[in-house]
Formats: sequence, structure tokens, C-alpha cells
Amino acid sequence: MKMAKKCSVFMLCAAVSLSLAACGPKESSSAKSSSKGSELVVWEDKEKSIGIKAAVAAFEKEHDVKVKVVEKPYAKQIEDLRMDGPAGTGPDVLTMPGDQIGTAVTEGLLKELHVKKDVQSLYTDASIQSQMVDQKLYGLPKAVETTVLFYNKDLISEKELPKTLEEWYDYSKKTADGSKFGFLALFDQIYYAESVMSGYGGYIFGKDKDGSYNPSDIGINNEGAVKGAALIQKFYKDGLFPAGIIGEQGINVLESLFTEGKAAAIISGPWNVEAFSKAGINYGITKLPKLEKGKNMSSFIGVKSYNVSAFSKNAELAQELAVFLANEKNSKTRYEETKEVPAVKSLANDPAIMKSEAARAVTEQSRFSEPTPNIPEINEIWTPADSALQTVATGKADPKQALDQAAETAKGQIKAKHSGK
Repeated sequence: MKMAKKCSVFMLCAAVSLSLAACGPKESSSAKSSSKGSELVVWEDKEKSIGIKAAVAAFEKEHDVKVKVVEKPYAKQIEDLRMDGPAGTGPDVLTMPGDQIGTAVTEGLLKELHVKKDVQSLYTDASIQSQMVDQKLYGLPKAVETTVLFYNKDLISEKELPKTLEEWYDYSKKTADGSKFGFLALFDQIYYAESVMSGYGGYIFGKDKDGSYNPSDIGINNEGAVKGAALIQKFYKDGLFPAGIIGEQGINVLESLFTEGKAAAIISGPWNVEAFSKAGINYGITKLPKLEKGKNMSSFIGVKSYNVSAFSKNAELAQELAVFLANEKNSKTRYEETKEVPAVKSLANDPAIMKSEAARAVTEQSRFSEPTPNIPEINEIWTPADSALQTVATGKADPKQALDQAAETAKGQIKAKHSGK
């Protein structure tokens, strides 16, 4: 994620005024009166509506409308929209992960947003890119997250932290005894393994000249990806990762080992900050380590966004609300209430945000990261890639054989399900 310099007072005022204004032609008094008495429904993430409470109240007062906020798990809102949208019981504004955008657009579930470039420019390049499909905008970013390194300060100090993944391997060789471990990660999943594989030249999808993803160009089994997978395999083969962190229950085992003080460091995300704090772990957070040639481990940038339902009967007003909720002022307020790192560039160096170790780590790691691909074909990658990595982790197949099979399976599924592409 590309981070920018601090915003000036002028930029702050401009961003707020732009966000309050309608996108497109300036709203007339007749347009305002036409929205009077309307009701908008917002689907917000679970336990996150506190972050937009003040913004919603301000919008209601400004536009003389009612905004009803309903909390739903953000990753599953699209599933509900498929049923509730056509039935007329869905939201006007919803929130969703960036990697679901392409599928939602293909299914006709989202309204294209007509937002001026100066509003779009408020956000980091990676976050706004996650909302684009065929060069059209379908959402505005509200928060970003990446994987980072959590470490137990009672087991290893900040000064002792290995700088590279290879050094973590050496550290684990000295400390792992079958019940306690050094470094752990869910490398049997492509979401995490890509951090290593991409460092050697692997990738999910290549890109065309215009920056759009090319689903015909799959790089999960190229030479670099195989080299990265071979390094991953060493951690399992040499007993540095317990067998329990392979498969569906792996995440629970990994998190338990860390909260029980049996793992010095793990790769996880800011979603665990609260849980680890409640567990009483004296932890630190930093960016992911480097690889042998000095290139930093990458990660996927997850982007949460505000999007307008294609079924909204008040689409223009809903777009105004989405712009308002995601503007600079309200993004900062939302961070203060939810601790989710905002996607607004000028907030990257805001003292109130940067005092958080988790926010600093996410911000720094984002510099080396890419958005999770948002085209529908990404859905054909996860399962075969994960299956391949599990055979690598268990030693049932060598990396090249496993990844070649995964790539062939993914290509077949893409051809079968997305033949019109």
C-alpha cells in the first residue's frame, strides 16, 4: 500500500466538504427536498456500528432522512443480498471484502459509483484498486488489513527477532521441542503461503497492460512459486511446525499455541489483537520478515468497503451516504471506535492512529503487499491451491508436482465456470 504525506488543514476541509456533497452535479434544493422522509438501510459489520454512529446521525440531520443500521457479518452480506435484494428487503449500503467485488458485479448485485477523481484520490492506491472492475468503481474503502507478525515478548525480545524467514527457521531449529515452538504460520493455505511464494516470483494471476488481472495467466506453479513452496516444506519436514496446524482446525491450534505461550511468534492479522490482549499475552506486532535475498515477504491486503446495492430504490442518496461514511473525518472516527486501520492516505501518519503498534505494523506491511484479486476467477484458486499445499506440508507430494496439479485444476474450473471471460 502506498502511503502518503500528512494532509494539510486545507486537504482535511476539502475532503470533508467533498464527502458531504453529492457526487456528480451539485445537489439542488429540490433534490434535497425529494429525499426528505426517505429511509436508507445500512448493513454494517458485526460489533462495528459504533464506528459510524456519529456519522449516521450527522447524515440524517443534513438530509432529513432516516438511516437504519443493521449489523451482519461482513463476509456473508453478499450471500444475504442475493436473496434479500430482489425481495426488496435488502440494504441500500452494505459492506464487503474487496475480493468479492468481481463476483458481486458479475452477478449484478452492486451499483456502479460515479465519484469524482478527487474523492477517489483520498484513498491508498491498493485499496481503491480493490473496488475497480473493468475500470469502473463499485465501492469506497473503509478499512484495510494485512497479515503481520505477532511475537511473545516474554519468549523473545524485539532486539532478538530474526530479520529473515531463514533466520526464523534457524531459531525454530533451536527452540522447537514438540510441545513448544519458535515461528508458526498457516503455510498450508495459499492466503498465507503466497507471502513466501510471491517473494520468489510466484503469483496468483498475472496482469494485463491496463493493470487488470488476467485469469489465463496463473503463476501458482511457476519456478518461483515452487522454490517458495520448497522452503515452506522444510518447516514441516523438520518438525518445526506441529501436525495440528495443517487443515481446517489449523488456525485454532496456531492461535491456542500462541495464547498458551507455546509459540514465540506467529503470522496472523489485526483481527486477533483483541483476543490476544484478553488472553493476557505480552505481545508485540511487526511487519513480516524478509526472505534470503532481502525482499520482504508480501501479503494480501484485505479491503473492507462501503458499496451500494443494485436493488436500492434510493441509489443516489445511498451513494452520498457511502461517500460520507468513508470520508477522512469519519474514517478517523471509525478507527477510534473500532481500531480498524483506515484506507485514507492522509491518515497514514496521523499521530492518533500511529500510536497503535498494530496500525503501524499493518501500514508498514502494506507497503510490500497487493490487494487480494477481486475477479470471480479467484474462487477457483483457493481450494486446489490449499489442497496442494497440504500435500506439500504432509510430504505426500513434492512442491512442483502438487502445484502443477493445482494450476491444472484451477484452469479447468475457470474454463468450465467462466468460459465467457
